[in-house]
Amino acid sequence: MDELRAFHRRAPFLFFNGNTFADIGRGLAALLFRDLPPMRLKEVTSAVAHFVAGVLDREAMVQIVDELCRAADLVPGQRVKSLRGSLHGIITRVLDDGRVAVRPDGSSSEMISLPENLLPED
Repeated sequence: MDELRAFHRRAPFLFFNGNTFADIGRGLAALLFRDLPPMRLKEVTSAVAHFVAGVLDREAMVQIVDELCRAADLVPGQRVKSLRGSLHGIITRVLDDGRVAVRPDGSSSEMISLPENLLPED
């Protein structure tokens, strides 16, 4: 990705350098992270494309990719929170279609959620 960013900065084409190299980065990221759920994959490829185009610095891109990849490994018994932090609970089971069942703190019922809507608690 660093090389693609460097190519973009060299501006070998008269027009559309950012779009050209960002799209290549997006495609490479899609291959590298193809095991992520669709929404997380979309966010990862977007972060990589923004890095290549020079809109996002390397440290921020790495942090985004790392967080989205780490958050995709949800297992029963793990404590999680919603993306905005308004809900905290524990994963009770992972369904066959990839969704997860979460028991919110202070409740005996389960909530079904997509894994991309949850983050592990630190």
